[in-house]
Amino acid sequence: MRLSWSLSALAITAASVSAFAPVQNQVVTRASLALNQAVASADVKAKQDATLESMKAKDAGASAISKDDLDVVFEDDHIVVVSKPSGVLTIPGKDDSLPSLNKAVFERFGNESDRMDKMVVHRLGMDTSGLVVFARTDAALRGMNALFRSRKVTRNYEALVCGHVADDAGSIDLPLMRDYEFPPFMRVSTDDHQRALLDLDASEVGKKMLESPKESLTKYAVVSREDMDGNDVSRLTLTSVSGRTHQLNVHCAAIGHPIVGDTVYGFDGEAASNGGLDDGELPADKASAELQQAIAGACAGKPMCVHAKSISFRHPVTKEELSFDSKSSF
Repeated sequence: MRLSWSLSALAITAASVSAFAPVQNQVVTRASLALNQAVASADVKAKQDATLESMKAKDAGASAISKDDLDVVFEDDHIVVVSKPSGVLTIPGKDDSLPSLNKAVFERFGNESDRMDKMVVHRLGMDTSGLVVFARTDAALRGMNALFRSRKVTRNYEALVCGHVADDAGSIDLPLMRDYEFPPFMRVSTDDHQRALLDLDASEVGKKMLESPKESLTKYAVVSREDMDGNDVSRLTLTSVSGRTHQLNVHCAAIGHPIVGDTVYGFDGEAASNGGLDDGELPADKASAELQQAIAGACAGKPMCVHAKSISFRHPVTKEELSFDSKSSF
């Protein structure tokens, strides 16, 4: 059976955001709004700064990887495809001293511009394992960027999620936004949360926090329904059609089946539970809190169970159709 899961009533466009703007026809109204804005923005900024510091500390503990450690799936004069282990940063971020897959690939293969940042086409989160493509030439970099922008790259992920997903296949069509309550994480967008953004100051919280909701679509298929240490889990193939930040994590949580080992969007995570939705908005087959807690306890300290399993695209220079696969470790 195939299920399409969406909350169309929660979708909101940029045009409708402007319709929520208050009518400021009195001095008192403007003054009150300014006061509330300053307090709310300062609170969001403080939360965001604290979380970003925590994330920097986590990045600092990333696993080291050298050029000799690379699991090279494909290489030619223009691109390199490697399989990234969980716990390794794709790129070092602002701290160039941190070990990263990007640095190891650059040291082993180099590139035309002699700049390792000019190899980066896309990335995986530190906790996600799987296939990553790097460019070795400027032509390949331009070509791969164009393929990703036009959504001509197909990426499938394998994941273990909490509970047994009832339907064999389906889609999750839920718009995403930054969560001002748990910044800088993501959540399912709702009208109420979009209205609240009107009280925030972009100069304090940043423009990304105030971006319009992003339409987001994930397709899934159940590979198997399994037992893990006495707990029900499902092995899924996930396809991120829209490729939004943390999309797979939020969407799985929002249908009541968070990814096993997800310490951000899963049970008692750092972000809003259920992708920001209330329990009553979740489907009937959702994993119970007790099951999620048991799985979280059993998986404590272990890698998150999501893997970029396959990637397909047309070679940016030779135009050959390419497809690669990588086996997950879970």
